[in-house]
Amino acid sequence: MVTQLAQPAVLFDVDGTLVDSNYLHIHAWQRAFAEVGVEIEMWRVHRSIGMDGSTLVKELSGDAPEDVQSQLKDAHSRYYKEAAPLLRPLPGARELLRRVADLGLQVVLATSAPEDELAMLREVLDSDDLVSEVTSSADVDTAKPKPDIVNVALERAGVTAEEAVFVGDAVWDAEACARAELVSVGLLCGGVSRDELRDAGVAVVFENPEDLLKHLDESPIAKLIDKS
Repeated sequence: MVTQLAQPAVLFDVDGTLVDSNYLHIHAWQRAFAEVGVEIEMWRVHRSIGMDGSTLVKELSGDAPEDVQSQLKDAHSRYYKEAAPLLRPLPGARELLRRVADLGLQVVLATSAPEDELAMLREVLDSDDLVSEVTSSADVDTAKPKPDIVNVALERAGVTAEEAVFVGDAVWDAEACARAELVSVGLLCGGVSRDELRDAGVAVVFENPEDLLKHLDESPIAKLIDKS
């Protein structure tokens, strides 16, 4: 019996990479911090988007008591769900996933979003037929910038770091990939600058999924095709 080898994989972050959600998260956090009476400058929230949620709350709240941190998380979730009708796929997101799948590569959603938020994102993205594997916050104790969620995604896809490429929008994505020794591509659509993404370790930067799709042959993803 011949064992079927897993096809190379492209791992995608979802928030801010495939779905235009980052600024809805920022607004939800703004309302959450105001609700519990914790003063916070919004630029600090923006700089933390993409980080593990528990780490974000702990750092931005000044390591507030556990009950306050719990209230912050619950309030953010509530306000974010209220904003869900505003969620939209980023330009070219669905087409990029389709192209990657058509090339014979696995499409993996390597996100640390909670299951309820992930369900909303997947509904908006409407591309489950193209996805081979998915991760969520339930899969790890601490998410990015630790590499745990990346390693879980690689394991589920049945590939090594040399057989995959990660696409993300945050410095936390790039740092997690660097620790996992995985090549990463950065997108500007999450609101982080080109230089910051490069300094964090991405191999190349594109504007959004549509821009990456247009230049797919010039990206590290093209090198995976030869391995498929």
